[in-house]
Amino acid sequence: MTAITINVDDDLAKTFAEASTEQRQKYERKFNLWFEAAVRRSKTPLQETMDRISQKAKARGMTPEILESILNDEE
Repeated sequence: MTAITINVDDDLAKTFAEASTEQRQKYERKFNLWFEAAVRRSKTPLQETMDRISQKAKARGMTPEILESILNDEE
């Protein structure tokens, strides 16, 4: 895992600072699960649609170079 820094209420920071190592680990695991779920839920339907289109295009052989060529084609 990688450590990150986030701002929390003073009471939460105090509770975490005063917790035992075991309790801190429990808090970290719970936060990790909550944050992972929150990130998944925040993905917009538009972003999901764009991701699906991108995956299909790549599967059909589309590359960034081909796309750029198509977009720059003035015909």
